[in-house]
Amino acid sequence: MDNKVLIKLIVPEIDQNYDLYLPINKKIGSIVKLLNQAINDFNQEEIEFKYLYNGKTGASYNYNELLANTDIRNGTKLIIIR
Repeated sequence: MDNKVLIKLIVPEIDQNYDLYLPINKKIGSIVKLLNQAINDFNQEEIEFKYLYNGKTGASYNYNELLANTDIRNGTKLIIIR
């Protein structure tokens, strides 16, 4: 699984946590769209989340940056909010 990282996604608004694999060759903007689809499928709701943060440092991620060029690695906790 060299092309994916396993992360823990925290969604405070709906009080849920998910363990997900993310593709390292995609831009953060594309990943946020994928995360929105997955969260909405799991919860049968239409909520649009826009901001992705590192759960440890609080740093936000640029939509145009590739995941491989960020500090996101296996085990990283990410927080997504509106």
